[in-house]
Amino acid sequence: MIDGSVRVFLSVGPVDLRGAFDQLAAITRQVLREDPKSGALYLFVNRRKNRLKALWWDRNGYTLLYKRLSSGTFAVPAAPQGEAPCVQISAADFARLLAGLPITAEAGPMYH
Repeated sequence: MIDGSVRVFLSVGPVDLRGAFDQLAAITRQVLREDPKSGALYLFVNRRKNRLKALWWDRNGYTLLYKRLSSGTFAVPAAPQGEAPCVQISAADFARLLAGLPITAEAGPMYH
């Protein structure tokens, strides 16, 4: 799916997914405190956890991926109280999320 060297950050709080590129880039800068043009992949889930958007900067523009599960929810880890608003996950865990599976416990999320 994506190169294993690409950093993947998952926002642990719900996000209004009605917006597009600019809104997600602003959330990346202001809430996650990351540079949306860094080449990392940024994942956002809605309140019901049945929809996911991914934002990625590719040399000359943003790419947006949108996934809606037909049943079930995305298994997004909850951040401990007072932790950062996002977690860094592996490319393999990103693939698991897209498949509607939970993130593996062995690598686990790294709060960022």
